Amino acid sequence: MRLRKGLAVTAIAAAGILGLSACTDSADTGSAPEQEVQEDVEFEAGTTMAELNEAGKITIGTKFDQPLFGQVDADGNPQGFDVEIGKIIAAELGIPEDGIEWKEAQSANREPFIQSGEVDIVIATYTINDKRKEVIDFAGPYYNAGQDFLVLEGNPEGIEGPEDVAGKAVCTVTGSTSEANIREYTDNVVALGGYAECLEPLRQGSVVALTTDNVILAGLADQNAGEFEVVGNPFTEEPYGIGLEKGDDAFRTFINDTLEAAFDDGRWADAWEATAGTVLELPEPPTVDRY
Repeated sequence: MRLRKGLAVTAIAAAGILGLSACTDSADTGSAPEQEVQEDVEFEAGTTMAELNEAGKITIGTKFDQPLFGQVDADGNPQGFDVEIGKIIAAELGIPEDGIEWKEAQSANREPFIQSGEVDIVIATYTINDKRKEVIDFAGPYYNAGQDFLVLEGNPEGIEGPEDVAGKAVCTVTGSTSEANIREYTDNVVALGGYAECLEPLRQGSVVALTTDNVILAGLADQNAGEFEVVGNPFTEEPYGIGLEKGDDAFRTFINDTLEAAFDDGRWADAWEATAGTVLELPEPPTVDRY
């Protein structure tokens, strides 16, 4: 099952039609589009764009364990919507795909990676929020998600929303926005290193649900046919942004310009259809926040 075109995931879920119990057949990943690399592009001297262009390479932090958005394939190559967004930005910098170094970013190390210069940008289902903006900057958003619950197929615990998990064990990832959000509803939180690590505790019944953004849960449900379903009732809004060094306004403006151009010329939609679009219908692109 794919969701109706033209509707944002949060709006779909509010209408109660995101249930992924019928969407768990394994979906083939589409062919990712090749990005046209800007060969003659020039940037103002001293800018991050000029430095990356001259070096001919960029280091991007992304998730390696999240179906549809960032997951390594059998050859160890990252695949997913976040990865394709990274390729679009690199191409606009004049950097080909083989000039991208992908570094695994986990929820707990995304800000440190940026602050230390270990990566140039992070594109990793990275929710924009005020606390994170105290230490880094964000371009975007390039997608809007919402936090939900993954439960056993048939929803034996009858979980319909966050109020239903009070006092119950819920799994999520250390350092994520999801962890902070769910602690407002239960003090019995099992925080692990990756979302896939939560699947076995859910299977065994030591937790009643896994909670994170609905699109991540949709990918996990799709990869584990017949085992899990998404409740389909998001209780937050999670705008995904691209993290970069705080105060680098020129680079942030460049990335925002690139995103808006990709929204308009179809590259963003093509990237979605080749990745997350194998399970979910194409949403409307968000409005970039040029704060």
